[in-house]
Amino acid sequence: MKKERVVIGLSGGVDSSVAAYLLKEAGYEVVGLFMKNWHDETVTLSNECPWLEDSNDAMLVAEKLGIPFQTVDLSKEYKARIVDYMFDEYAKGRTPNPDVLCNREIKFDVFLKIALSLGADFVATGHYCQKSSLQTSQGETIYQLLAGHDKAKDQSYFLCQLTQEQLSKVLFPIGHLDKSAVREIATQQDLVTADKKDSQGLCFIGKVSLPDFLQQQLKPKKGEIIEIPADLEKYTESRPKTLYEQSLKKQYLPEEGVRVGEHDGAHFFTIGQRKGLGVGGKVEPLFVIDTDVESNTIFVGQGKQHPGLYREALKVDSSEIHWLRHDKRISNGETLEVSARIRYRQPLQKARLYQTEEGLYVWFESPQSSITSGQFVAWYHENELLGSGVIA
Repeated sequence: MKKERVVIGLSGGVDSSVAAYLLKEAGYEVVGLFMKNWHDETVTLSNECPWLEDSNDAMLVAEKLGIPFQTVDLSKEYKARIVDYMFDEYAKGRTPNPDVLCNREIKFDVFLKIALSLGADFVATGHYCQKSSLQTSQGETIYQLLAGHDKAKDQSYFLCQLTQEQLSKVLFPIGHLDKSAVREIATQQDLVTADKKDSQGLCFIGKVSLPDFLQQQLKPKKGEIIEIPADLEKYTESRPKTLYEQSLKKQYLPEEGVRVGEHDGAHFFTIGQRKGLGVGGKVEPLFVIDTDVESNTIFVGQGKQHPGLYREALKVDSSEIHWLRHDKRISNGETLEVSARIRYRQPLQKARLYQTEEGLYVWFESPQSSITSGQFVAWYHENELLGSGVIA
């Protein structure tokens, strides 16, 4: 009987290395593929995760496991689908999530198509998440994306834009393991990546200086930093707000606060940011509570409890709503109790979805800090990811 072929994305890290080993042990025909997505060394912090070192480590792992290995250059697709999109979003004063985009546009689209062209039955990755399936009464198979067993490493959020078709072709060999168990297996098998630190950089690029990266196209432009007091009158308004009003960013005017410094461009900052402001002498640290790229102004507030950081609701425009579990989709006027998160590793928060003609609203049981336009909100039932969307 012919073995099923699995093409695995070998990144040069310990997770994909162990995933490849487990696949081979399970009896699959395994092929390792390293994706090169970045050429510009000027913004890469050279001692932190350079792609050349990663490629070499991936090759050594493939040799150790006795599996075929090759490198594919996807830098053209990466620039068009990720880098250009990021520049455009930052220029609009929004904050994109490159890791979610990488998975949607590169790893589970371009890479998946290459793998299938090589005769793959499945692709595999080293993500900490799990997959299951169920049958409908009509005989349709529905695939489920489940949280990783290791709750501290669960990466289902990064895969929140996957489709049923993509998920049907994906394997997650380490999703049932803790990180410590993955490292132990790598050590036992004497894999070169066993003690390698996890990459903290942009997806598939490595550790980069984000300001240097953005300044390739977004030029520095001096503007004012305005501190907004925590007791601003608009925070103490007692009238109940509509769902639409709750979902809006709080808008500030320079005259509502005090000028406390200068910055090099509002598009370099994001809501909730603390570092890089260069303003000291305050009782509590300053946090960015809003940015206005039109007037090139940053608004800040003292302390992580500043009311300007918090909102109860957010909106996802109709065109940005994505249901992985299409059978759970709600129609206009319907609501759904869920758990949701607005960033990776955030504990799931109780929330309710409201579907309207103009979009989907997510109303949280407790106000959430640093809800940021351009980021992704993902919603779950227990440990299953149901859908996601870009925050308006």
